[in-house]
Amino acid sequence: MLTVRPHFTIGELCEEYGVTARALRFYEDEALIAPERRGTQRLYSERDRARLAWILRGKRVGLSLAEIKELLDLYDLGDGRETQRLKTIERCQAKVASLKRQRIDIDATIDELTQFATLLRRQTQEG
Repeated sequence: MLTVRPHFTIGELCEEYGVTARALRFYEDEALIAPERRGTQRLYSERDRARLAWILRGKRVGLSLAEIKELLDLYDLGDGRETQRLKTIERCQAKVASLKRQRIDIDATIDELTQFATLLRRQTQEG
């Protein structure tokens, strides 16, 4: 039987996701997560834990924190996350298109550098 935990400590989330306490406090300051406070202790909910997973995934694929926040905020619309999913698909497709354009530019730069190095090698051997 799956047990749902009501709270996670900052240390538990740091260990689980490989982030620092400072990073979690930063995400809190940016209103991306909202832990419950008990004195100086922060207690993170399952919702915060899920949001942290989204934040880290978004960062890995190059989304800005503003984009991540916008997508996270769509979770609460009450439409079964349909809008959130559609917007996320849009953002992912745009990011893929951007990365493909960058790959073309990078490949062209690699080719140019390779040709230049070959020319310089020939000139060095001739001289």
